[in-house]
Parts: sequence; C-alpha cells; structure tokens
Amino acid sequence: MDNYLIYIGVALVTILVPGPAVVLTLNNSMQRGLPRTLAGIFGVSLGILLVAVISATGVGVLLANSLFAFSVVKMMGAIYLIYLGIKMLRSKGGVDQPPTLQSVSYRYCFLEGFFVSVSNPKAIVFFIAIFPQFINTTQSYMAQFILLAVTFSVLVLMIHTAYALFASLAKTKFSSKQDGAILNKVSGSIFVCFGVGLATASR
Repeated sequence: MDNYLIYIGVALVTILVPGPAVVLTLNNSMQRGLPRTLAGIFGVSLGILLVAVISATGVGVLLANSLFAFSVVKMMGAIYLIYLGIKMLRSKGGVDQPPTLQSVSYRYCFLEGFFVSVSNPKAIVFFIAIFPQFINTTQSYMAQFILLAVTFSVLVLMIHTAYALFASLAKTKFSSKQDGAILNKVSGSIFVCFGVGLATASR
C-alpha cells in the first residue's frame, strides 16, 4: 500500500479535531465514569468501522452522489445530535450525583456512541474521498481497504481513550453538583450547535 504512514497522520489529525464523538467521550468520562465511557468509545469505534464499510459499498456511493439521500441522512443525524444536546441541557445531575447520567447502562452508552458515529453522512463522504488516495491499484483492494478501515477504527479507540483518561483526571475540578450542571449545559450547547451546523451544512 502506498503512503500508509501518511494515511495514519491524516487519520490522527482527523480524529484529534474535536467533534460530537469527542465531546461525548469527554462528557461521559466526567459524568458517567471511565467504564461506561469505554463502552461509549467502543460504540464510536465500531460505528466508524461501519461507516468505513458503507463508504466502500453502493450505499456510500449513493449518499455521495444523491443530494436527496445525503440530505435525509444528514437531517436524521442533525436531529439526533440536537436531541442529545437538549437531553444534556435538561439534565440536573452533577458529577457527584449519580442518578441521572451515571446510572445509565453500558449498553446505552455503547449505542449512544455508535449512533453518534453513524449519524453523520459527511464521514462516509470523507472515507470515499480519502481511501482511494492510499489504495495501490496493483494490489488487492479488499485487503488494503480492510487495513485502512481497521486502522482508523483502532486509532479512534486509542485517541478517545486518551481523551477519556485526561477528562477523568480533570474530573476533580468539577466535583460539585453546580459544576456538573454547568458541564451539562456547555456539552449540551455544543451538541445543539453541532446538530444545527450539520443540518445547515452542504456536502
């Protein structure tokens, strides 16, 4: 495969840039604890892997070329992000108050992370645009595709875990119920902005 190390660099920069999944990981780490955060990170990573697979199929090509299909998926993703944001804004639980956010199940955290990843059609367009740049046409396409997709997913897992550990260490700075409520409002507002931005953005 050509320029694999360059691909890793592009993937690292892409993943490090804060987006909805990163904000979710940070908020989970500070409000739900590290174990549930890791469940959410696995959901994000698996969701990204699924998006990568979709990008290599006819569905990915359809979303990339059909304005209607892209717009439908985009609006669904935007609605989901806004829903998460409003849910955080309405939450009153703090870091030391477990009932609201910390009591959710591992399955819920996993699915939340998964749907944050798959709800953004721009990720599919991104993979469609990026993957061909690193594919050697003289070698097996499928083997190269699997390597690129799995690499991206593993990097997501690693970087989000690092974000979670960092947020977990900073958790003591937000130990009161009032601080937790402020964190919810900030995170919720960011999610709403992401949702509005996704809804109004072009391809």
